Amino acid sequence: MPSNDDLTYGNLQNYKLYLRPNAHSHYGFPNEQKSSLNKHQQNVQNLLKIMSENEPMTTWDFAKISIPNDISRLREREKIYRRLLVGRKDKGKHSDGILDLGLAVRDGKSTKTGIADKYRLSLYGILYCIDVLDLSKKEIDKIAEKYSKILPKVFKKWEHLKSKIGESVYGIKLLSNGLLADNPQIQVQPGIPFYELMSYVHIKYQRNFEQISEEKLAEQISYWFYVNILYHPIQKNDTKNTGIKSLNLIFETDDELKKWFLVFFKESKKYYHQRYSILKTSEIG
Repeated sequence: MPSNDDLTYGNLQNYKLYLRPNAHSHYGFPNEQKSSLNKHQQNVQNLLKIMSENEPMTTWDFAKISIPNDISRLREREKIYRRLLVGRKDKGKHSDGILDLGLAVRDGKSTKTGIADKYRLSLYGILYCIDVLDLSKKEIDKIAEKYSKILPKVFKKWEHLKSKIGESVYGIKLLSNGLLADNPQIQVQPGIPFYELMSYVHIKYQRNFEQISEEKLAEQISYWFYVNILYHPIQKNDTKNTGIKSLNLIFETDDELKKWFLVFFKESKKYYHQRYSILKTSEIG
């Protein structure tokens, strides 16, 4: 996964409490009519939509996609997209861009016509697009294709996952909506450690509330994705395939993925055992 110096956001709790609401207030809310958005918000959403469908590109490339048949307007559109991404300074005042809010990152350089930065969505930019742009399942599939390197444990496995669990893959919409599934009141089928594992997904990265690397964030999102599958057991009537074993339908043909998740599972068991041991050896009065 490419390293990037623009990453300033935190973990999934940060996304829920700060980044997502902040992005909504700047660029638009879910289910908001396009006609109610101001011109700036419409331009941002149009740019994010283009970025969701493509690999890293320059602002010039984005502009060519936006207005392919109008060369006279191309340079002006490129300037608009550049301001949207990096912000602008007017009379000594600075306005934030998409990069500042954490929805996009720089990713490499283009040397086709001089040296220019290339840009793509951040992981939170991906979630914002799914959250706000009313994307179809095919459009989410497109994101998975174009951003497979950024979220490899999920997007690189997307077609395999769809073949095993069908439309359950689109449970990622819940995460984009800020639903972290960390509520202890959530009811699941007996024998499924859904709440325990989902809680540990957040406990594991709690120190990264203010800042997290993109690689660690991708890991946290990936753990969330696979634990969330447990909320709807894949084979509810199969008594031999209950609890955590219900994930075997996915892991049976992917040893690498299974080993990766087992490390997390054993880590969570160790954590809860240690917590229980502390309680067991404690006394009151």
